[in-house]
Amino acid sequence: MSDAPTPYPAAPDRTTPDTRTPGPPRSPRAWRADVPVVAAVALGGALGASARYAAVLRWPAAADAFPWAVFWVNVTGCAVIGAFTVLVTEGTRAPHPLLRPFFGTGVLGGFTTFSAYALDVRRLHEAGEPLLALLHLAGTLTAAMAAVLLGATAARRGLRARRRR
Repeated sequence: MSDAPTPYPAAPDRTTPDTRTPGPPRSPRAWRADVPVVAAVALGGALGASARYAAVLRWPAAADAFPWAVFWVNVTGCAVIGAFTVLVTEGTRAPHPLLRPFFGTGVLGGFTTFSAYALDVRRLHEAGEPLLALLHLAGTLTAAMAAVLLGATAARRGLRARRRR
């Protein structure tokens, strides 16, 4: 047998367990239980992404201009994420089991956008606006984190005021 490399990788060792999966295979019944959750995320994601895309179409940015639509979409979405998380986790009533997948993961996940944010930073840099790119990079991150905190704080205050009534 030759020690020369082969053009194809060796067959995987079938005795070694596949570490990519976190446990035993799921039964078809378990997969069926996930269908409503996946559908809720997909529907919410379609709505959120459509709203974001509509905002970008409504307020487009030139190649060398600050992308205000993406900035405000992300900041607004983060404020809503902060408030929503508090309302769902600290509210007095248990939410519908599909609310978080639909609204939190789907709508808000589709609405807020890291991909457009990153592409806009790259676009600004390539357009010869590195300072504007850096401002967008740092400004969006700072404003989004502040928005999460403000949204969460506002929701907590609202819950406290409601409980006092």
